Amino acid sequence: MIRILRLIPVCCAVSAVTFVVANDRAGAQSPPVGATAAPLVAPDSDMPKTPWGDPDLRGTWPLQNINDARIRLERPAEMGTRAELTDKEFAERLREAEISDAAYTVELRGGGTTGLADWLRATPFGRRTSLIVRPADGRLPPLTPQAAELYAKGRSTWRSVDVVNWISDLDPFERCITRGFPAVMLPQPYNNGIRVFQSPGYVVLQLETFGARVIPLGRTEPWPSQMRAWHGNSRGHWEGDTLVIETTNIVSGDSATTDLAKRAAGPIPGRENATLPVGPEAKVTERLTRTGRDTIAYRMTYDDPAVFTAPWTADLQWTRDESYTIFEYACHERNTVTEAITGSRAKRRTDAAAVAGN
Repeated sequence: MIRILRLIPVCCAVSAVTFVVANDRAGAQSPPVGATAAPLVAPDSDMPKTPWGDPDLRGTWPLQNINDARIRLERPAEMGTRAELTDKEFAERLREAEISDAAYTVELRGGGTTGLADWLRATPFGRRTSLIVRPADGRLPPLTPQAAELYAKGRSTWRSVDVVNWISDLDPFERCITRGFPAVMLPQPYNNGIRVFQSPGYVVLQLETFGARVIPLGRTEPWPSQMRAWHGNSRGHWEGDTLVIETTNIVSGDSATTDLAKRAAGPIPGRENATLPVGPEAKVTERLTRTGRDTIAYRMTYDDPAVFTAPWTADLQWTRDESYTIFEYACHERNTVTEAITGSRAKRRTDAAAVAGN
């Protein structure tokens, strides 16, 4: 498989994301951080504007620090509704970051991080216990009975050694199509770059993995229900200084089916989640608010009544880093599907010959 991958740091074994409401503008007030999500309100009215007058979100906003700090998607159950680490817990997170920074190397297959400890010290976001802020326990709501059954039956080489005989046995991530939506907007172990472009009437989110989202602004009409896309139909509008993006018409289905046209991509990151089903009414609402010179507050609410028993909301901080370079993510269907199918067939032939020889 040919991919341009960033070196995976020592401390990034778990893909994660978290809530943030920090800003780096002198004299600005940071919203409070508590067990539930604070309102995403810009700290003052002195935020930059584009030449045509829209709030300026342009720039490069990698999510790598969130992953590297191991701020998890779901809060550990024993933390209950506690949204922040204790001083002792934060000291341990900071210690691990310092060890990782000290281990940084540019050698092939090297590891470590750069600036992770400084980032943790500079933002309240570094104390977060989870990405999910609603429900209050920071955990995904239970699955519906039907979704739980489909999830348990889901087929993926990430989860099992099921027979791979054709592309219908592989999920969209394995086929280099997508990580799923909104999973593509959440941190993973590598390739976490996001670059924002703006022009009158449009916002474009370039994702380091799996393409770009072109979002028209204004109260545009949604697609007909039968029209579907892997990342859905996204439509944006401004509510004050906040960009609101509503996405529907996401490809629905599951990974228990053998019908290739009815296989979906899991909505949240993590290989163990690759086989989560997606219902036909799944909707994602994102809110982006510039909170400082180098920060954006990002809030995402996922509502899929066929899969989750309640909506859930996740908050992140985007931190600007114009030194971050987005390389080609050279993953394509040919270089993963062929080896998966031929490898599985070869193994079955070898196993059959061994049995016959006995």
